[in-house]
This record gives sequence, structure tokens and C-alpha cells, in this order.
Amino acid sequence: MNTWIQTIIDSPTRVAIPIMTHPGIEAIGKRIIDAVTNGETHFQAIKALAEKYTVTACTTIMDLTVEAEAFGATVNMSDHEIPNVTGRLVHDMKSIEKLQVPSLSMARIPEYVKATKLAVEHLNKPILSGCIGPYSLAGRLYDMSEIMVAIYIDPDTINALLAKCTDLIIDYCKKLKEVGATGVVIAEPAAGLLSNEDCSEYSSKYVKRIVEAVQDDTFTVILHNCGNKGQCTQAMIETGAGALHFGNAADMVNVLETCPENVVVMGNIDPVGILKQASAETVYRTTTELLEKTAQYKNFVLSSGCDMPPMVPAENILAFFQALDDFNKR
Repeated sequence: MNTWIQTIIDSPTRVAIPIMTHPGIEAIGKRIIDAVTNGETHFQAIKALAEKYTVTACTTIMDLTVEAEAFGATVNMSDHEIPNVTGRLVHDMKSIEKLQVPSLSMARIPEYVKATKLAVEHLNKPILSGCIGPYSLAGRLYDMSEIMVAIYIDPDTINALLAKCTDLIIDYCKKLKEVGATGVVIAEPAAGLLSNEDCSEYSSKYVKRIVEAVQDDTFTVILHNCGNKGQCTQAMIETGAGALHFGNAADMVNVLETCPENVVVMGNIDPVGILKQASAETVYRTTTELLEKTAQYKNFVLSSGCDMPPMVPAENILAFFQALDDFNKR
């Protein structure tokens, strides 16, 4: 993967790695609930996209409920909507001390591992699997509003929870690596609500543990933080992740000026306002403008700002890739 990253940096042309699976689910005529509960269906969605679009790597569904459900959180699932965590699993040190780090056989983790394994076996591309970040997972177990207060009034409790969340994520990433994934996109959007100092303390410190446990020549960590408006980019860099992925709230030129040249920087076409809701012409123009603004930065990789939502028009995805192709022909 180090060679792969260096190849991207050294290439005279731009590449694209959008985070998208929902268009694949729709392409094979399945529902969201089918893909998030069945590894075979999940894989078929990934395969459909790999065959249709010129992606440099394939990604799995960005599902921020899988690990929380394994811990015992209640997850609401419906046919055509992304799953979400409901309720609160832990609320103080005592309940966190009782919380068991789950095995990888719990809930839907085996199905997500299966999807990754099938993609590795059948697709001749790097496979970037996915998991949630430690702070975002802790927020889903403790309640997002409550954890924002607790990091100031009861930091020991939150650090205890973060340690257990990190243990599960490390185990999960090791398993994804074992079945052949070439990297993992760690989705840590909740950390974007924090200052740089707090992000460093309650997210990056733990993400760094994950990076140190799994990242090597064969496996890259891609840290995704779509909540970051630029205030915690330095904290993201501190993790040592081989690639950083930004949402549309960030200014990509400012980000690229901040990040080291040997770290791949990915982003950040608005997945809802542009890719889903705008016209194909607007998608093409917006993508071209981003490529032009970032042209001098060799470590930039074109991507969506987050996981593409359901019902993104196929013509908009084609416009995204057409803009890339036309830019590379200049």
C-alpha cells in the first residue's frame, strides 16, 4: 500500500476513489436493509460499481451502527434508509466498567467481514473496508449530546469508554486485514464537532493506537472526518494515518496546504447538495473546479465528501467521472 500511495502521488494524472455503495445497491435491485444485513448482497453492490465506473479502489458501506450494535446498542433499520442507533447504552463509569468488548461474531460484523472477503476474492482492485471511529462510536453508546458535556465534566469516564471502543475497532481492523482488505476507512465524523485540542485528546489519540496496530506496507488507514471545517486538521494529521478524507465543509486547498506531501488527501464533492440534488452539468462543473484548484497538489485524490446517499442519479456519477477523464486529457 505504501507503493500504491506513492504511485498515486507520482502519477501525472488524477484518480478518483468516491465512497459509494448505495448506487450499487440500487443497481442490483436490492434494498438498503438487504445490503446491511447480508454480506453477499453487500458484495454484489460493490461489484456492480466496480464494473460500471473507473474507480481506483472499491469501498464498502459506511455504516456507523455496526460496532455499536455489537456492543448491544439498539439499531433501527428500515427497507430504504440508512440504519441508526436509538437510545443510550451506557451513562456512567459503573455501566462502562460492566460493558464487555464484543467478539467479532456479534451482530452484523460477520456479514461486513464477509462482504470484504468476497470483494477481495473477486475484484482486481484495492479493497478499502470501513469501520467507525472511536469517538463517534463512544458517542453512539453514551449519547452524542451527553458525551460533548462529559468530556469536560467527567473525562475519566469517557476515556474508559473510548478505550473499550478502540479495542473493538483494533480487533475488527485486524480481521478485515486478515481477509485481505488493503485498507480501512475509519469514519470519525463526530470528532469534527471538537476543537483541535479536544479532537487530539478524545479522537486522534485513540485513532493513533489503531494506526499503530494495523497500518503497514500492506494495509493503510484512511481517516474520514466530514465534520471537520478545518479547525481540527492538525489533530487528524497527528494520527499517522496514511490518508485523510475530508467532507465538503472543509476548504480542500487549505487542507492540502496544511497536510504533509506524503499523506494522501481525499475529498470532497458534496454528496447531497451536489451529487444527489444538483444537475449533471453542475456536478461536472463543480468537480472540474475542484480538480483545477487542487492541480498543484500531487497527493490529492478526488472523492465524494462522504458516503454517497441513496438515490444519487446515475447521470451525476457519470458526470463526476467524466469531469475527471476530461481533466486528465488536458
